[in-house]
Amino acid sequence: MTAGSFPETGTDTETGADTTGAEERRAVRGSAFGARGLLDVLGVAAVVVDAAGRIVLWSPQAEGLFGYRVDEALGRYIAPLIVGEERRAEAMRLFGEVLGRGTTWAGTFPVRHKDGSTREVEFRNMRLTDDLGDLYALGICADRSAVARVETELALSDRLVDQSPIGLAVLDTDLRYALVNPALERFDGVPAERHLGRRPSEVLPGLDAAPLEAAARRVLETGTPLLDLQALGATPSDPGGGEHAWSVSFYRLEAAGGRVLGVAAWVVDVTERYRADAAADRSRRRLALIADASARVGTTLEVERTAGELASVVVPALADVAAVDVLDSVLSLRRPGSAEGPALFRALAVRAGHETEALAAADPPGSVALYGADRLVTRCVQSGQPVLVARVGAADLPRIARGPEAARLLERAGVHSYLAVPLIARGEVLGALDLKRDRHHPLPFDADDVLLAQELASRAAVSIDNARWYQSARNTAVTLQRSLLPGPPPERPGLAAAARYQPAQESSEVGGDWYDVIALPGEKTALVVGDVMGSGIDAAATMGRLRTATRAFADLDLSPSQVLRHLDRITVGLEHSIATCLFAVYEPGGGCRIANAGHPPPVRLPADGPAELVPLSTGVPLGVGGGTFRTARVPFLPGDRLVLYTDGLIETRDSVIDDRLALLTRLVEATRELSLEESCDLLLRELRRPGAPDDVALLIAGSTG
Repeated sequence: MTAGSFPETGTDTETGADTTGAEERRAVRGSAFGARGLLDVLGVAAVVVDAAGRIVLWSPQAEGLFGYRVDEALGRYIAPLIVGEERRAEAMRLFGEVLGRGTTWAGTFPVRHKDGSTREVEFRNMRLTDDLGDLYALGICADRSAVARVETELALSDRLVDQSPIGLAVLDTDLRYALVNPALERFDGVPAERHLGRRPSEVLPGLDAAPLEAAARRVLETGTPLLDLQALGATPSDPGGGEHAWSVSFYRLEAAGGRVLGVAAWVVDVTERYRADAAADRSRRRLALIADASARVGTTLEVERTAGELASVVVPALADVAAVDVLDSVLSLRRPGSAEGPALFRALAVRAGHETEALAAADPPGSVALYGADRLVTRCVQSGQPVLVARVGAADLPRIARGPEAARLLERAGVHSYLAVPLIARGEVLGALDLKRDRHHPLPFDADDVLLAQELASRAAVSIDNARWYQSARNTAVTLQRSLLPGPPPERPGLAAAARYQPAQESSEVGGDWYDVIALPGEKTALVVGDVMGSGIDAAATMGRLRTATRAFADLDLSPSQVLRHLDRITVGLEHSIATCLFAVYEPGGGCRIANAGHPPPVRLPADGPAELVPLSTGVPLGVGGGTFRTARVPFLPGDRLVLYTDGLIETRDSVIDDRLALLTRLVEATRELSLEESCDLLLRELRRPGAPDDVALLIAGSTG
């Protein structure tokens, strides 16, 4: 009777102790993927019986499976030993079929263990013939529970591999694919058969596989797993879908005895997470760029500086080269030209994030260029819409560059993407922000870049518009102010004079400061400096009236105090007007008579002594009414100088007035060896601060004999 003849359980009268070893039981419980071989895990036994059904071979594993030692089993009939009486006939039939017909039988049969228990055993039986022609039956058998466990694990492993959403692969020791699951096929867009026998770099040319292969090689050599490596690239499964991302983990596969089989790879498609993270990071960078632009663009009311600030913000964060150009008609406040013809641009700023020939292709700041209607920047300002050329080709460059040579420079610089957005403020197109990307920005401009550029251009356009109107208004105000002031001081007997007027730098409104040098009878000369409080057209008008009135009263040969009294009465009649004034009369050889109406004291620089503030009785400002003014006589000998000024020269928001007067005195002392003109320049240079909020009138007179 063969062991393979028994598909069901049975019992025998002979019993014995259970000799199943602990190691074999552990093997059955262990995983089929343990350190030992699969046959060891299953505890596969071999039994051979002769044609009469007597046992002639009993393997050590059979002892563990059935409980009988080899000396208890050899020579005995197998049926009574391991088959119960109720299943013995069936076992004999199967035994006869195997020996008689030479068929192979496989299946499960219940057998009786030496300890009396019944166990399900998996059999595979076949007929053997020796060299003498004698027949035998070979039974290969294993505990059914161990077989079922291995089958379950294998089935589970197969299902996990085949149905897993995670890409799984096995690379051999040459890092060539030996196994690929369906998920990885989908990720790669390459069938499994095209993976096998090839390296990752050969299967996926759009992926930078060199770092992955190097990592797999380290795992193969060291046995230390590497987890969550990032791989980026394109795949044949989604050729137009942009960059994909995967998380790849490697661990080494080893067989029984520690033999290295290769490397297993777990691949998770994290493209959506990567793109979400990239989008979030991009949004953060865009918000940071907008915040940066809010802080850096429009810090002054200067058109050119504002344009430069905009160009500096977008380079290199958004583009490699940026240019800001405005319509020339905008700066001159003229009506724009035709909406369909060429456009005349004035370049305000150009910036590059690195050394590039594209910078030389741009119009230099300050230059004026006429661009035809076919140029993209012209189309941008005439339509008021962005113009995007995501991928610049050879045919696009002539429509971008100012000329053929500039187009060649852009081509050599590797310019591959172009974007122009209009500068629009209060519904008027002022110009365009021109952006280019070259090799330093490998990705082309996209829709998000257009929105960002529009946001930045919109914010900057308002600042540019404010600056151009401010400059225009300021130029008008300064022109008006200067028209109300006298020309260069006239030559007078025994007297030389130099004067300066500087408008306020923070405001475009007209100021009320003035100076005057008036010829009087008898070769006398009146020196006047005044300051109407406030600013605007009213202040300028009051200043003009007071200057005219001062000339009229001075011509009457009145004393300085009398002139101030008359001016005070006139000023009282002018609504909301108060002014300070210093009126001096120089008499050749007779010194100077001075009266003060609330004005800062003059500085006297004697030819043979230190500079000093002239002590004067300071009356109330003009316009207060009822004030008392006194005339003081001040020495003014040949070689002496007298410095008259308005408070804009010395007053600041953060300094004590006495300290500033002391500084003025020291500076006047330092002008002793300078000409009057040079002295004016030095005082203004040292005392005036950038962004000064008040205008200044300065008059220096020197006695020549």
